[in-house]
Amino acid sequence: MKTKLYTIVKSIVKTGLFFYSKKITVHFKAPLPKDGAILFTANHPNGLLDPLLIATRVPMPLHFLVQAGVFKNPRIARYLSYLGMMPIFRIRDGLKSLAKNEAIFEQCEEILANRGAILIFPEGSHHRNRTVRTLSKGFTRILFRALEKNPTKKIYVVPVGITYQQSAAFPSKSAVHFGTPIVANTYYNAEISNANIQALKREVSEQLKTLSVHIPNDEHYDSAVASLVAAQTDFTAVTDVNKIIATRKFPAVAKKRFAWETPLWYLIVINSILPYLLWRKVYKKIKEIEFVDTFRFSINLLLFPLFYSIQSTLIGYFFTPLLGVLYFCLSCGSIALFTRCARTLPQ
Repeated sequence: MKTKLYTIVKSIVKTGLFFYSKKITVHFKAPLPKDGAILFTANHPNGLLDPLLIATRVPMPLHFLVQAGVFKNPRIARYLSYLGMMPIFRIRDGLKSLAKNEAIFEQCEEILANRGAILIFPEGSHHRNRTVRTLSKGFTRILFRALEKNPTKKIYVVPVGITYQQSAAFPSKSAVHFGTPIVANTYYNAEISNANIQALKREVSEQLKTLSVHIPNDEHYDSAVASLVAAQTDFTAVTDVNKIIATRKFPAVAKKRFAWETPLWYLIVINSILPYLLWRKVYKKIKEIEFVDTFRFSINLLLFPLFYSIQSTLIGYFFTPLLGVLYFCLSCGSIALFTRCARTLPQ
């Protein structure tokens, strides 16, 4: 049941991302390992869209460690567990809640022992800054506990870098770069030292800094971002952008182009007025900008197909079924055309 539901939801989400995204660039530095378990470790710039981008680009089912707050509703918690999501508790959830992580760690150990795959965000929280932050040692704890119980099992760490052209903006343009697999067993011994932990964290961090756009968070950060934005830099060209940052040879300011697609945008809004108005209402209540894409994508995925289906049915009923089908195809096609051709719109 869980596998079937996961497969169905994955297909729906992947289709939704096709209409939502201007472009998704995916690159693998090396093939994903097939002879052991995998712990994917990714940077976290953009809420729920980050795990969705990764999950829809790998062949195996993924288990996710996500903030415990989304599991407060029992019905939602049950549904999320079917999709492979597991709650992770932090200090701000209360000291007593931290004890619940023990059961989650045991669950992770079992998944890795059975050559499963887990996705974790070792930065510990989401943040849209274009900087790879200090990694927590939580993922090393999961790895070394699993190896302590099953030292002969092979476990790989695969760093994943996620970069957005402009997070929280539409249409979405992103790059997902999978790094070189790291054999976690080489860092493990019976007496785990802090040196082992730091060495593994350092290797993962260094890979993430090349797999995503990394601008050091120093006194030059704001000016570097401003220069790249003014030049209309394609941030999803990760390697090229990191070279610019390293040499500090920023391109010239680019001229603004004519937005020919604006009339198409207004046509889409008029044709989708009810879900669009609902989105604007929800948008005003979003407190963290990192969750803008999460809510907008969810609303697009659920309401737009439903709204177009209802309108198509009414057109087919009052006119002809063929006209209803044609309307549905044109409505979906106009969104696909806009997301492929349009600039990223500001909020």
